[in-house]
Amino acid sequence: MRQVGYASMDRMPPVSESRALPADPPRVNDYDSLAEAYSAETEDSLVNAYYARPAILALAGDVAGRRILDAGCGSGPLFAALRDRGAIVTGFDSSTGMLEQARRRLGDGADLQVADLDSPLPFPDGAFDDVVASLVLHYLEDWGPALAELRRVLRAGGRLIVAVDHPFAIHGIQRQAGHKTDYFATYNWTEEWTMGGQTVLMSFWNRPLHAMTDAFTAAGFRISVISEPHPVPEARELFPDEFAVKPSFLCFLFFVLHAG
Repeated sequence: MRQVGYASMDRMPPVSESRALPADPPRVNDYDSLAEAYSAETEDSLVNAYYARPAILALAGDVAGRRILDAGCGSGPLFAALRDRGAIVTGFDSSTGMLEQARRRLGDGADLQVADLDSPLPFPDGAFDDVVASLVLHYLEDWGPALAELRRVLRAGGRLIVAVDHPFAIHGIQRQAGHKTDYFATYNWTEEWTMGGQTVLMSFWNRPLHAMTDAFTAAGFRISVISEPHPVPEARELFPDEFAVKPSFLCFLFFVLHAG
């Protein structure tokens, strides 16, 4: 489970649920296989470098001196940006391949750990001022245990800054692909990502906005911000072909939550 977004604005077509699986099915969400290619492809991509990451950093604001946990840090681009802004950053990821890419970027002194939001986190209570969970939660069917752990490691009044798949965008994509999905349901959907000669089946969970907000408040968070930002202005000059096709688009939904 993980990670930091999509390689392009156009999603690949969903994999049919009726597709026959091989006798030894490949590992789902295998970021170890994609790590190097994924890191390279998303480094300067529209939705990652000029949309998701700037939006997270804008919501974080002045982070100098703040203790920040980068949950699902991947190859470390957000970790690096937060550190450059004076934050004291710790990162974890479930993929050892992605953490290897992060070490190359951040150096051996970076505080990086193997951990998974499906399990208890290896950090004490109240250890962080902020947690950033960028494009991680939508890999989980049940947000409750993960949010409880993120709340536990935050100090009272600390912030959880979240980016997830926009539920209406995913609903629209599924409808365009001919799937009769229910916006108000929580459901699993899959697609194949091909990068660096590797093809990996990716699995996600889509849920409506009210299910997200209910999960946040049930875990003891107060919702301060819900944001649907545009890409940064320079993106239009750098990606003219993409904006000619889609002058505006929904992709991710962003939240700032405060721990009660």
